[in-house]
Amino acid sequence: MTMVQRVCAVFTAALMIFALGCASSSKQQSTGSYLDDSVITTKVKSAILGEPSLSVTDIKVETDEKVVKLSGFVESQAAMNKAIALARAVPGVTSVKNDMRVK
Repeated sequence: MTMVQRVCAVFTAALMIFALGCASSSKQQSTGSYLDDSVITTKVKSAILGEPSLSVTDIKVETDEKVVKLSGFVESQAAMNKAIALARAVPGVTSVKNDMRVK
C-alpha cells in the first residue's frame, strides 16, 4: 500500500466515524427541533406569566417534540384547567401532558 492509499484509507475511516457520530438516534433531537421546543416552552411560560391567577414559579414547563408537560402545584382545579388551556393555545403545541397537583 502506498502512502497516498494509506492517507486515503485513514481519511475515509475518519469520515465514516464522523458521519456515524452525527447520526441522530431516537433519544436525541435535531437542532431545529430543540429550538422549536425552546420557543414553545418560552411561549407557554409567557402565557402563564400573563395570567394573574397563575404563578409561573409554581408551574414547571417542559417541551419535547412539541409535547408540553406541565408539572408543579396550582391553587385549584380551575387554575389547572386554565394552565392546560393556555398551553394548548400556543401555536406548535401538539399535546399537553398534565402532571400538576392542587395544593
